[in-house]
Amino acid sequence: MATLLYRLGRASFRHRRLVLVLWIVLLAALGGAAAAFKGSMSSDFSIPGTEAQRAMDALGKQFPQASGATGTIVVAVPKGETLAAADNKAAVQGLAKEASALPGVVGAVDPFQAGAVSQDGRHALIQVQFEKAAADLTDAQRTAYEDSGKTAEAAGLQVEHGGEVAQAEPHVGGTSEAIGIAVAAVVLVVTFGSLVAAGMTLLNALVGVGVGMAGLYALTGVVDMNSTAPILALMLGLAVGIDYSLFLTSRYRQNLAEGLEPQEAAGRAVGTAGSAVVFAGATVVIALAGLSVVGIPFLSVMGLAASATVAVAVLVAITLQPALLGFAGPRLTPGRKGRKGEGRHEGAAKRKRTPFGFRWAYVVTRHRVPFILAGVLALGGLAYPVTQMHLALPDAGSSAEGSPGREAYDLISEGFGPGFNGRLAAVVTGGSKEATARAAQRAATEIKGIDGVVAVTPPQISPSGTAALLSVVPESGPSDPATERLIHDIRDGTADIGGVELTGQTALGVDVSEKLADALPVYLLLVVGLSVLLLMLVFRSILVPVKAALGFLLTVGATFGITVLVFQEGHLAGLLGVDNPGPLISFLPILLIGILFGLAMDYEVFLVSRMREDFTHGDTARQATISGMGHGARVVTAAALIMIAVFGGFVLMDDAIIKSIGFALAVGVAIDAFVVRMTIVPAVMSLLDRRAWWLPRWLGRALPDIDIEGERLRARLDEEPKVPARV
Repeated sequence: MATLLYRLGRASFRHRRLVLVLWIVLLAALGGAAAAFKGSMSSDFSIPGTEAQRAMDALGKQFPQASGATGTIVVAVPKGETLAAADNKAAVQGLAKEASALPGVVGAVDPFQAGAVSQDGRHALIQVQFEKAAADLTDAQRTAYEDSGKTAEAAGLQVEHGGEVAQAEPHVGGTSEAIGIAVAAVVLVVTFGSLVAAGMTLLNALVGVGVGMAGLYALTGVVDMNSTAPILALMLGLAVGIDYSLFLTSRYRQNLAEGLEPQEAAGRAVGTAGSAVVFAGATVVIALAGLSVVGIPFLSVMGLAASATVAVAVLVAITLQPALLGFAGPRLTPGRKGRKGEGRHEGAAKRKRTPFGFRWAYVVTRHRVPFILAGVLALGGLAYPVTQMHLALPDAGSSAEGSPGREAYDLISEGFGPGFNGRLAAVVTGGSKEATARAAQRAATEIKGIDGVVAVTPPQISPSGTAALLSVVPESGPSDPATERLIHDIRDGTADIGGVELTGQTALGVDVSEKLADALPVYLLLVVGLSVLLLMLVFRSILVPVKAALGFLLTVGATFGITVLVFQEGHLAGLLGVDNPGPLISFLPILLIGILFGLAMDYEVFLVSRMREDFTHGDTARQATISGMGHGARVVTAAALIMIAVFGGFVLMDDAIIKSIGFALAVGVAIDAFVVRMTIVPAVMSLLDRRAWWLPRWLGRALPDIDIEGERLRARLDEEPKVPARV
């Protein structure tokens, strides 16, 4: 692979104009396809086969008039007034008529006829039924719904719009991404000391992200995609795209400093560092694509979308980056200045100082036991809150303050109690009208007697008479653990009736969370096993992969613990704009494991491969560890800071899902890069000494020698006569 990449790097450098044009044409073509074929995205997190989903499907068949999206318009009057007053009642009824006439609406219920007025008489709920599902509604229909009620507001009523229709989708492109890119640009300039090198690296990453995102949006017309998937793909594609380009540019400059001519320097950079990029990218792609084995459709789409963007970032890095380096040529040589009168001696003077990476490695390896104990104990302590982690799907209560959905949620809680935001639906089916009616009445009686149930509506019989619908109002809110227990109590209490299934958005969320929780240990075992196998192939060692996998587990545990403290328990939540702490999003743990696995292996390979190289060339185990850290610390630090900046930028978004994912990834990268890979790893490597590289002979013969750092390639090239090449 190293030889193939070496030739690809030289070819891209030599034919740089053609490579650049091809990528620009591809970007333009995919951009046009995205504009022409972009479809709608949903906020659906359902899982086929669960009880809640089966009941929801049955509900759509038996009650087709209620199968579309629902909206809830909340109306309130100030304290001291009631909606029963003639003027207020007329305004509310007028709003109900206005809502029933909105485009795409089947009907809206007068709250006075439906008994949807609060006990204090100040709040009322207008249920709005749409013909189509939320994902199929047009922007015009959503806007018309959100703009309704102007006349009622003019009459002095407070009007808020909630329900599925009011759930805003996160959007790509904005301040969050801009801040991440700006910080990344600063880090690149500081790392390279060159605006040209930083600009090329950033441009390369942006082209990759543009191609990946354009292709992703072009597919939304034919693929059912969750609205979170593009944000995740952008977040990850931008971060790894900058990092991979950083690795290649750094190696190219190092090759120039060693006296290689530009084309050869680019070829060797792609053949050596490019091999590590391909391996690191492959691990991320495999881990994300591996989410498909969980068997959850929306998670599979998210994983495949993000993995495709990472794959594009790798292709762009190993083709477009050497092409862009070709335009710069020798101008990127370290110490070379673009202005007259400045030369290499300044860079040489700087290089006489011992880099911080070497000094840090020396301290860590000298005091290895205290560093190992401190690191493990600290990360173990941070992981403790994981024992209290509660998972759920997001609801309007986790939306940003001031958003329509959040305002409606708070107003409903104020007037009717938090349970009205998470109403449940019990679907009862029977073989005949009589059997269905008896089962429905029995289920209603049973459910009313369960603690935590506020009210159960009378059974609504379907036109066929073989199904009945009961609306159940819990006492607690949709994301409250008490509601989750209530759902299980209702299911247990009606199990002997037969034909009773519980559904609703809250029940769907509980089923999704439980299935994801069941899949998490299997996926974690898969990822850890994969990391051990891959690193065993790369480093031809048993203890190094085991150490890497254990370090990854420390990273994951501490990251989850900190995320629980902030987003669930509310510690320092205000600093991050988390105004309503609550359960973590159900798919965050499994998604975080997949992404952090690839990034952790990226840093592991970059640091430890140099240690192995120096050890095989005769250095002692400790010398090799110090050398590997010294040469790789600067680039890994820059890469980690860029990752943290890109992921951290998404914390500024209002969407609770994206905010928590961005925070967890930023924290995870910081812990893994600086605590695990750059502190615990060199300390453990020094402690293991030569034993770190032990591999049984029989296993050594069975394993293929990947040579990821291109050691054999360099040896072969060093033996060949040097032929000057045209730049």
